[in-house]
Amino acid sequence: MSSFGKKLRECRDDKGLSQAELARQLGVHHSIIGKYERDEVKPTIDVVKNIANVLETTVGFLLGETKKQDVLKDQAMLKRLNDIAGFPEEDKQHILYTLDALIKSVKLKQM
Repeated sequence: MSSFGKKLRECRDDKGLSQAELARQLGVHHSIIGKYERDEVKPTIDVVKNIANVLETTVGFLLGETKKQDVLKDQAMLKRLNDIAGFPEEDKQHILYTLDALIKSVKLKQM
């Protein structure tokens, strides 16, 4: 499994950001990004969330819990899913039931 630091560097490189640019977007000193990437310092979960947001990835990917291809890249869709995740359980179930029906309908039309 890759370390947090390796995942961070991979995502930062994929976005074409320097350590200084990422640090500026996160509001931290650029040296801390290097320390994270070398696994010298472990960020708090709130910092990891901010990093994931800026790099348009997930906390799970940065922590090695998901594969890169599992990361949802459509930010509009991700925002909607995050909104739904905050709803009461009953509302989530209604939304997911409706969504499943719509997905099934679209797939049938594509056949």
